[in-house]
Amino acid sequence: MPSHADSLVDLALLRAVEPADVSTVPIDQEVLILFDRCGPALQRYVASLGLTTNESEDIIQDVFLALFRHLRLGRPRTNLRGWLFQVAHNRALKHRGRTRRQHLWPPWDETALPEPIDPAPDPEAQLAARERRRRLIWVVRSLPERDRRCLALRAEGLPYRDIAAVLGVSLGTVAKLLARAMARLARADER
Repeated sequence: MPSHADSLVDLALLRAVEPADVSTVPIDQEVLILFDRCGPALQRYVASLGLTTNESEDIIQDVFLALFRHLRLGRPRTNLRGWLFQVAHNRALKHRGRTRRQHLWPPWDETALPEPIDPAPDPEAQLAARERRRRLIWVVRSLPERDRRCLALRAEGLPYRDIAAVLGVSLGTVAKLLARAMARLARADER
């Protein structure tokens, strides 16, 4: 159980990334806080664009170096999470273009996905859950690339406005892409 001192530290870290309080926090510490908060989500998103783990890690490192430079130059601190996703998106696509990869989705490794924990699984329920999971994975893999990107960004918690900025589309297009992807997933889940 966290102590009162730990809670105060967490509160200080939460405030550290708010624009009104950043003057009291060194830039390198601010970048580390953002790395802890956003790094795993950025890693998942960049990997969803078809890059290997090593390539994704290199891009994320490059993104946070760019953030450090951005902050050192005194540039705006508004919506840094959205900024990070946009920079990661652009750099991942640029990297993918440079390496001339034509695949739209990374090779699927079902062992990378955690199996749900069921305290009393019966074999029939396990089979049904595996089949449902395979069906939904197939649907996601068969979505157009822009729909997958939009779905991946939304799954990472980005609001529509940030998704639109990252993908360079309108808010209406984001809504349409997500609605279409969710409808396909819902139809596959009804089976």
